[in-house]
Amino acid sequence: MRILPPFFTLDFFLLCTSSFLFFASFNMIIPELPSYLSSLGGEDYKGLIIALFTLSAGLSRPFSGKLADKIGRIPVMIFGALVCLLVSLLYPVITGVAGFLLLRFVHGFSTGFTPTGISAYVADIVPFNRRGEAMGLQSLFGSLGMAAGPALGGYISIIWGINLLFYISAFTAVLSILVLIRLKETVKDKETFHPRLLKLHRYEIIEKRVLNPSLVLFLTVFSFGVILTIIPDFSTHLGIENKGLFFAVFTLSSLGIRIIAGRTSDKYGRIPVMKAATLSMALSMIIIAFAESKGVFLLGGVVFGCSVGMNSPTISAWTIDLSLDAFRGRALATMYIALEAGIGIGALVSGFVFANNANNFTLVFSLGAVTSILAFLFLLTIPKNKEIPVLKI
Repeated sequence: MRILPPFFTLDFFLLCTSSFLFFASFNMIIPELPSYLSSLGGEDYKGLIIALFTLSAGLSRPFSGKLADKIGRIPVMIFGALVCLLVSLLYPVITGVAGFLLLRFVHGFSTGFTPTGISAYVADIVPFNRRGEAMGLQSLFGSLGMAAGPALGGYISIIWGINLLFYISAFTAVLSILVLIRLKETVKDKETFHPRLLKLHRYEIIEKRVLNPSLVLFLTVFSFGVILTIIPDFSTHLGIENKGLFFAVFTLSSLGIRIIAGRTSDKYGRIPVMKAATLSMALSMIIIAFAESKGVFLLGGVVFGCSVGMNSPTISAWTIDLSLDAFRGRALATMYIALEAGIGIGALVSGFVFANNANNFTLVFSLGAVTSILAFLFLLTIPKNKEIPVLKI
């Protein structure tokens, strides 16, 4: 019988549980938002649904990284979940396009804070040579939330309507917070929050040590921005009623491979795994671009999920490898800035190119393939001595 890894403690399990609930909370509403915005008269602004969300998340990353290093990981995680709670309660109240878009901007602060705290917390409690595996296991729980959320959200919306969906999203955020308050803080010499901590110096915004993984992440998650923005309309175009089905399929397909990819990157290095991830990402976008049936469409989702499953834990582990312990929050914030920028630009560009014209589906998804290939080509240029040596297990 396989012995559980040393990082599989009660705190690690609680963190994973909270991560599942947090990601389920804000993801369950995403597939329904394009049609909801259209019902408000904002069908021309679909690209902003994700773009505004990722903009605020990206802007908040330097602050969340600094605060995670100063006041602790747990307060940063709780703040992000509180944003999910409050904004989800406000969606049914605000019925205008401008108000809805403002809420999407505010909602982004949730992912600007909580994932930064989660990744830093995992890095604090996991030994160096198990980071990839730990990140894979933690991201598995997050992915389960991303899979369960849209699938459940689509069902709730069809049966009971979108307002109840918003309230259930809020309740899920509450559960996430209740789990977090049981965790033990890992920052030993933490400070009490003071407004002066919100003042950033130039060197506190970007951690230069992690620019390579951040650029690779930016290029690969461009495709994710395309997926989040265009898939609901493409699902309708193919006659699929539950717009969350694709999200559930690709997320579920990413689950098992996350741990395998994490272990492989621990043993053989981060860059080889990332090369496989970027190529599979390009392949998935090509399959989706030319899909004319539900079967081919969902096949593209499976391949896309595999690429995401390889990409996510490996990039996180690579970023932590390159960071200093004292500035781990800043390094992870830099990585997440690249994440939000890539998703946001992908969403904006895809919304603009699509322009509510079904003839543009192929072109939009092909753009994601191009940026993934660019990421692969960039990985080929990184010398071996630029990657942290991997400890033998």
